[in-house]
Amino acid sequence: MSFTIYLVEDDINLNNILSTYLKNEGWNVKSVLNGMDAQALITNKPDLWILDIMLPDIDGYQIIKDIKKFDEATPVIFISARDEDIDRVVGLEFGSEDYLPKPFLPRELVIRTKNILNRVYGKNDRDLLEFQTYSVNLNARTVSFNNSPIELTTKEYSLLLYFMDNLNTALSREQILLHVWGDDYFGSDRVVDDLVRRLRLKMDNLNIKTIYGYGYMVTNHEN
Repeated sequence: MSFTIYLVEDDINLNNILSTYLKNEGWNVKSVLNGMDAQALITNKPDLWILDIMLPDIDGYQIIKDIKKFDEATPVIFISARDEDIDRVVGLEFGSEDYLPKPFLPRELVIRTKNILNRVYGKNDRDLLEFQTYSVNLNARTVSFNNSPIELTTKEYSLLLYFMDNLNTALSREQILLHVWGDDYFGSDRVVDDLVRRLRLKMDNLNIKTIYGYGYMVTNHEN
């Protein structure tokens, strides 16, 4: 489906902010706060790593060595608060595709990430998803049914991709709320119900099942 990105950043607030921005692009984002947890995920082989150099346990240099040892082709973006030339040079020597000194705008990271994904993987069939009679163009952020466009709001589109990345998986209202609205949202989780209702109206062939008292799940029609 969409690209899978692993984010390693020990600052919880920054981690949450960056995760939200990346997820809003329709990417599947897994974030961790330390090097040990990152090392445990290397064999999952995501499409791209965003890696902080300064971590509380294992520094980013060791992690990128392990990443490249497992699969040299996996792209890595280094981020660091030190803004030292040596970090940039060493990171490139170890095989990182880009280096971004803190502080930076989250949008800049999104742009750099998108550029690397396009350069490494090209504009291939990852950009166009065919799902339950619907077509989703990830590059253009458009949805269509039988070549007829479906107008979705930003949150409706984000919810659709979240469902598609988690087929046949029960998602709680809290999980959906965090993914679509972010962790800075304050209010009732009933906004999730309204968003699902609107998505159902616009995409009535989408098999969204209600799990009463919990949340929702999208399944294949044959399930």
